[in-house]
Amino acid sequence: MRATVLIRPKQGILDPQGQAVEASLQHLGFTAAAVRVGKLIELDVAAPDAAAAREQVERMCEQLLANPLIESYEIELHG
Repeated sequence: MRATVLIRPKQGILDPQGQAVEASLQHLGFTAAAVRVGKLIELDVAAPDAAAAREQVERMCEQLLANPLIESYEIELHG
């Protein structure tokens, strides 16, 4: 089963990369505010069903892919 994980800084956590992108966009003449930079991870998971796949990906996020103290994540499964 294919999984997509979107990881981004939690609200209230400093995002220096987002601030740099926001400043650069404004320098180029674009109107941008509250820019947040995250990461997108796509992976194939061997699981018997969607529930088992979601459980595996959640464990992956908690143990390696995301830092749960400062990042939030969203999981999307694709048949």
